[in-house]
Amino acid sequence: MACSPQVASTLSLPAQSTRTSATTPTPETIPQPAQNTPQQVPQQKVVPKVVEAARKQIGDAYVADYVTIAYPNGDVPKGQGACTDVLVRSFRAIGIDLQRLVHEDMKKHFALYPKRWGLRRPDKNIDHRRVPNLVVFFKRFGKTLPTETTGKALATWQPGDIVVWKLDNGLDHCGIVTERIGESGLPTVVHNLGPCLEEDCLSAWRITGHYRYGKP
Repeated sequence: MACSPQVASTLSLPAQSTRTSATTPTPETIPQPAQNTPQQVPQQKVVPKVVEAARKQIGDAYVADYVTIAYPNGDVPKGQGACTDVLVRSFRAIGIDLQRLVHEDMKKHFALYPKRWGLRRPDKNIDHRRVPNLVVFFKRFGKTLPTETTGKALATWQPGDIVVWKLDNGLDHCGIVTERIGESGLPTVVHNLGPCLEEDCLSAWRITGHYRYGKP
């Protein structure tokens, strides 16, 4: 299985330039400041499509069962899934099918991927739904970033990034980093540990991976 349910931690125009004139400007001719200048309205962070797609899964039940699915672009039943399914569905919002990409890479480089499940060949139904397999894939084709959340490393955490944890029970877990900042001062994360939630939990478990893939 991709990961196992566990109680998650709770979280609580620049101003118009004046034109030079040979005559003294009257109040009617003096340019007025724009109503929505950057100085008046704080700029909002752009929400990547990956994050928007992740949020659409909030409330989904945690179900990590093996399911025979279509290929490519196969998916488990709507309204349920595991932590890896959050990633798979989110990246499909930007045209990236992790099911196909992981399967194709495993067919060519099977020896590079973990064998802890006793598999002798790739399985397009489940390979992309296992955290260790995604870790290998992101290390090979994505950008590996710092796992620390303090000092200069904090600035490396961007919306759409992937975080991988080692849970207290020893299992692997993953989520999508958002543009929102929680009370901890760290970005919130959308993840499914039963049910799918957006939480201030980036530092709730030991971070073992931080990756950036595609253009979130």
